[in-house]
Amino acid sequence: MKNVIMRLAAATALTASATLANAQTQGVTDDEIVIGSVNDLSGIFAAVGVPAIKGANVVFDRVNANGGVHGRTIRYVVEDNGYQMPRAMQGYNKLLNRDKVFAMLQSLGTPMNVAGFKLLDPKGIPNVAPLSAARQMLQEPMDNKFTAFSTYFDQSRVGVKYLAGEFGGQSVCSMYLPTDFGAEIVEGTKAGAEEAGIAFVAETTHKPDETDFVGSLSKLKEEGCEIVTIALGVRQAITVVGTAKKMGLADMKFLGTSASFLTVVAQVPGGVTDGFYAAASWQDLWSRAEDPAPAAFIEEYKTATGEDPVGFAMLGYSAAETMVKALEAAGPDLTHESFIAAMETLDYQDELVGNHMTFGPDDHQGADSVYVNVVENGAWKMVYEE
Repeated sequence: MKNVIMRLAAATALTASATLANAQTQGVTDDEIVIGSVNDLSGIFAAVGVPAIKGANVVFDRVNANGGVHGRTIRYVVEDNGYQMPRAMQGYNKLLNRDKVFAMLQSLGTPMNVAGFKLLDPKGIPNVAPLSAARQMLQEPMDNKFTAFSTYFDQSRVGVKYLAGEFGGQSVCSMYLPTDFGAEIVEGTKAGAEEAGIAFVAETTHKPDETDFVGSLSKLKEEGCEIVTIALGVRQAITVVGTAKKMGLADMKFLGTSASFLTVVAQVPGGVTDGFYAAASWQDLWSRAEDPAPAAFIEEYKTATGEDPVGFAMLGYSAAETMVKALEAAGPDLTHESFIAAMETLDYQDELVGNHMTFGPDDHQGADSVYVNVVENGAWKMVYEE
């Protein structure tokens, strides 16, 4: 009888300890985990943010329907930043102080994420798979930050080297938003030019709402630009490529990064974007639609939403799967410390995006591959991998 009483007392103590730990961990209760995102649902990168959130919700809805993770359902709270800094900070403050989120997933925008770190870092809130490939996504303190893919710097660097080697171009230029996002792509462009032994000769900066690029393209033509890297909004990138064609700049090669590697960019009617290049860190969804993992995702997504998925829906889905894997590995006594330790154990092949994902205590970037793609006949075609 004495042994029974002691075992019951020990079990009660463990339960109380776990409950206390959860009570002290923001965003975790006995039956729920709150995940947040500050995303662009209405601004210049809404074509990225909206499908990414839908993709993540397909995963979370499925997981919740099956009982959640260790008995806890996932509540995903998304705030729209419209790609505007004031709205982004309002979103971060709400999520952290009112919703009390446990972690952030798929927050969009380089400057928005960097500003958000000032609020996340003191609380130790994990920031997972941001929709930015900037190097600052792993800035110190790095412990609570995890990215999925290669950086804008490496994407631009590899893409410029490829185009210089493929077409023999001797001069490269950049068109960019004067933000952290744009600055990193310019740095990568210059690094790629140096490695290729060619010259960086000109640049133009642009506002997020700018729509007329004739003057800028005329300047780049006068400077002899043969390769032009782009760090602009989605619609702006399309407009630049279309305007260049109307101006007869057929020999000018345009290169985007993962921020331009969108299904909607490839599918612009009339072949406007045919010949446009993008260097990204995942493989195109629809070019692999017959492969088992993409085919299963397409079917699941279409059943859940009634829509065909696009590339960033795939990324949102993949990021949510990463989050679930880490929550499962962290165990029932979920804390920020146990979650971060679990993230650092993840090592798996993501057949959906086409990358091997591996994290560790000194490696918080899941994959470092770069794939260069070009639009041909309304679809992305991979032409180089590094």
